[in-house]
Amino acid sequence: MNQTLFIDIETVPLTYKYNELKEDDKYHWDNKWRFNKENSPEDLYSKAGIYAEFAKVISIGLGFYNEGKFRVKCISGDDEKEVLVEFAELLSKHFNNTEKHFLCAHNGKEFDFPFLCRRFLINNLKLPKLLQLQGKKPWESKHLLDTMELWKFGDLKNYTSLNLLAHVLGLPSPKDEMDGSLVSKVYYEEKDLPKINKYCMKDVITLARVYGRFSGEVDLKENDIVYL
Repeated sequence: MNQTLFIDIETVPLTYKYNELKEDDKYHWDNKWRFNKENSPEDLYSKAGIYAEFAKVISIGLGFYNEGKFRVKCISGDDEKEVLVEFAELLSKHFNNTEKHFLCAHNGKEFDFPFLCRRFLINNLKLPKLLQLQGKKPWESKHLLDTMELWKFGDLKNYTSLNLLAHVLGLPSPKDEMDGSLVSKVYYEEKDLPKINKYCMKDVITLARVYGRFSGEVDLKENDIVYL
């Protein structure tokens, strides 16, 4: 477990409202949904935060075990490039060997990991070693752990949120104050990045508890958590 970095990312659309998009961005967003006859591109813009071409990373929650404690922190800011550079530096220094280091996220293989990779490239940044995934076969990415994938047990159609998984396993919920649907509002309207960071770190703690249940190695207690 000491070799595993637990992560969760929070993302927001590049602009809060559809009508704030630059004309060329609006063109590409509209074009993305040109075959959708049920909803307008403007209505669908509420989903923009999950598409790396139209969103940015504002917070990366990190957790790791060290000296018997689970240490949690957030790298965050309005300047996405600075956030990604700091994250890359941390990986380079402490988690840089695909043979012995691991990255763990919930639904990470479908969201967190590819989203980060895409935003690194969009910002013209070199991918950290653990995120150099282009063309890799599944057995070449064993350093990427995904609690949602573990919960599937081979059931390819199953999706389970971290919140639901924590609930059924009898673990504390990370969604006691806000959930992912409120991140853009809190960021753009309330301008409360510390609140988002707190929410992000709770997700990381829950992630570590869920993974601990799968591995049977650690039962993370509240007094074992250290906020950096």
